Amino acid sequence: MTRGGTLRRRVVLAGVAGTTAGLAGCSGVFGGGSAVSVLAAGSLNDALENGLRERVDQRVTVESHGSARVARLVAEGQKDPDIVAVADVALFESTLRPDWYAEFATNSLVLAYDADSQGGRRVAAAGTDGWWQPLLDGDVSLGRTDPDLDPLGYRTLFALELANDHYDTETDLRAAIPDPAQLYPETQLVSQFETGAIDAAFTYRSMAVDRGYAFLDLPAAIDLGDPSLADQYGSTSYELPDGTVVSGAPISYAATLRHESGAANAVFEALIGDGYLTEFGFTVPEAYPRYTGQPPDGVAS
Repeated sequence: MTRGGTLRRRVVLAGVAGTTAGLAGCSGVFGGGSAVSVLAAGSLNDALENGLRERVDQRVTVESHGSARVARLVAEGQKDPDIVAVADVALFESTLRPDWYAEFATNSLVLAYDADSQGGRRVAAAGTDGWWQPLLDGDVSLGRTDPDLDPLGYRTLFALELANDHYDTETDLRAAIPDPAQLYPETQLVSQFETGAIDAAFTYRSMAVDRGYAFLDLPAAIDLGDPSLADQYGSTSYELPDGTVVSGAPISYAATLRHESGAANAVFEALIGDGYLTEFGFTVPEAYPRYTGQPPDGVAS
């Protein structure tokens, strides 16, 4: 099998893993047996399933969704996991409001493309300075995630809005490019390359790197990956269905431990600080994990 074929199989399997984990959660895994339950952002699914599991002795169940949905499932009492990990600290400061949390990784947005499709090749040819033009012209079928369910979805809108000023475009890219028919669950987004459903997708750099897809790095002014540009990113915002308004900010993943036990504490410590995330395309700043609030004794080592 070619390298491309192998990578595409990994994408499909990653999507299946996310779906399987979701089904397991719906069938009552949380609260049963001795497994440590983790409810997490979809972009963390592959790292948790294939990185974290290998580093802990405890049995772990992972269920992944868009982070906004993760936060609502817990806030509304539909899920009661031991550990919650989201892709946007704003959800801990608004929807969930835990007593404490730990930021443990960062990321940035990229525009991934299918190098085997005509539309994907147009994105590649347009490059970092012109990627938005084929999207605006309708020459490319674009995939993105639902901003009502997932930070990647509203971060895509932030990037498009920030691109207006960066490229000095005459057209409002945030208004002109998004199409409701483009929406896919985060755990299935880049697997749409395999089916030919899309030519390109806004995604996290970690997802593109880990699954081997070609991508364009976006300028720091719009990729939400540069902490020094926090004020610039903060000029954008999105209102979630529950009325919560999230503002643009540097991407930072955060987790909290909701139910303490020897097993859960050990899994939490490994999740936020065992060094595996860089293997899956995430960035872990030297100062991380970084705590907000006061964690229980024995957690913040």
